[in-house]
Amino acid sequence: MISVTGLTKKYGRFVAVDNLSFDVREGEVLGFLGPNGAGKTTTMRMITGYMPPSSGRVKIGGNDLYDRPVEAKRLVGYLPENPPVYPEMTVRRYLRFVAALKDVPARRLRAAVDRAIERARLGEVANKRISKLSKGLCPSGKPA
Repeated sequence: MISVTGLTKKYGRFVAVDNLSFDVREGEVLGFLGPNGAGKTTTMRMITGYMPPSSGRVKIGGNDLYDRPVEAKRLVGYLPENPPVYPEMTVRRYLRFVAALKDVPARRLRAAVDRAIERARLGEVANKRISKLSKGLCPSGKPA
């Protein structure tokens, strides 16, 4: 589903990511491990189209991220440590907003949001404003 080939990111002469290649098949879970500065965040930003690579290619669901960005981005979700969210929105409203951006049909929107809330165990905080949530929130909705 995700194919990364020769991904490289340079900042001047500094190489943050060097010729990275891997595939992630549907149903697989992949994690990046490494010390600060190893290139984990830079790699994720390139894979999600948030940042262009210096060289290399990314395909998501067979769609080249740089030739067919809309089609590729519809197939991937990414929640960075500091997400660009709207703190005044409730969790439920934000999920509706993102679902609409992902072109979830209006007739399926409510069910899709409800399913996401259930799967992420966010029921107790679904109607709270994002600005009121703790980063240390457990799936139960209680602080860690």
